[in-house]
Amino acid sequence: MPLSEQSIYETISHVHDPELFVNVVDLGLIYEVRVEPVDGQSKIHVLMTMTTPACPYAPQLIKDVHDVLMEMEGVAEVEVQVTLNPPWTPDRMTEAARDELGIF
Repeated sequence: MPLSEQSIYETISHVHDPELFVNVVDLGLIYEVRVEPVDGQSKIHVLMTMTTPACPYAPQLIKDVHDVLMEMEGVAEVEVQVTLNPPWTPDRMTEAARDELGIF
């Protein structure tokens, strides 16, 4: 059974930015999720960004997103691609993230 985009986003939401302590989905760092079938399993492609081009946690966040998705049942492969275009801005955050960070 193919994975749903919703279940993938829910799984990725377990990854938190180690500096802001907010999950990467609510921060708006995930730009796109695609799933394609591969021999009865799924390949997941994630396009994400960082809050700044020089984010010191980028390697860790990429690894964490990859690893949490690889733990999902039926996942054969995960590709995490980083883009800085368009650049991340705080308006990409959910209301929940804004509340957590005290941004009104």
